[in-house]
Amino acid sequence: MSRKKIQMNRMWKYFVDATAQIIEEEGVENVTIRKIADIAGYTSSTIYNYFEELSHLIFFASMRYLNEYIKELSFYMTTGKNTIEKYILSWECFCKHSFNNPQIYNAIFNADLGSKPEELLARYFEVYQDDLTGLSEEVKPLIFEHNITKRSKAVLQKAVEEGYLDNEESEDIVNMTILIWRGMLTTFLNNRRDCNPEDAAAETMRYVRKITMSALKKPLELS
Repeated sequence: MSRKKIQMNRMWKYFVDATAQIIEEEGVENVTIRKIADIAGYTSSTIYNYFEELSHLIFFASMRYLNEYIKELSFYMTTGKNTIEKYILSWECFCKHSFNNPQIYNAIFNADLGSKPEELLARYFEVYQDDLTGLSEEVKPLIFEHNITKRSKAVLQKAVEEGYLDNEESEDIVNMTILIWRGMLTTFLNNRRDCNPEDAAAETMRYVRKITMSALKKPLELS
């Protein structure tokens, strides 16, 4: 890596670290460019030499809170006895972590980033390569795919190939799953329902299991 690239990554981390500090102490909604600049010890204009907009800094800082989910996803996926179970378990893990930290997951998967999220994701893992250490080959493609629709389709594709679902049903399951999760996350974030993170995750998964299992074309083969 060139000296210029090393210096750029170092500066990049200064600003991401400052953003993460504000999120930790004050919450995502209180992050501003001025606060980031003050903590990092640089001017606001310097930040814009490295980041196009504030949402990108929030995205990168929020990604650091996904480490526990990323590592736990590997365990969840390995416990699935078949592709349908793996799909359900992947969402169970996602719901568990997203409802425990809704602002972070909303910032990463729902917020308007003003550019291609895949490019931001690639940039993050270029700088924080250690986050990928120890991940299974089954999980890595999911982590590199920011679009949760594509991620879910990738998990279900093998179920289609195995004859458990047809393509149309697979598409419907993915779309309904994401709509259910986004609806519940928004409801939870806006305090529109009196429930804790565990209850929100459990209710979401009840619907995910129901729509997935009701679409099966043949019984699951038990190992």
